[in-house]
Amino acid sequence: MFYTIYDNKIFISIKAQPKASRNEIVGLYGDDAIKIRIKAPAVEGAANKELIKFLAKELKVSKSEIEFKSGESNKNKTIIVPNNTYIVSKLQEWIE
Repeated sequence: MFYTIYDNKIFISIKAQPKASRNEIVGLYGDDAIKIRIKAPAVEGAANKELIKFLAKELKVSKSEIEFKSGESNKNKTIIVPNNTYIVSKLQEWIE
């Protein structure tokens, strides 16, 4: 599973693909990550900022509620978001 719920937070494993033609959720990447394409290049944190902005919009949370656990300088990332029923249902939609 690409996400884990722990301590009232959701940990999401992401495989980011920067410098794509558009921002989009692609689907599962293996069994333990979700692949997300990001328009911004991986230069000076631009792709991370775009990823946070995109996820905030998709999950209907503020950008400040999304934080990196790991992978800020890597394509494999783990982010943390608040646990709520909307986000869990949205994550399930991503793999259907």
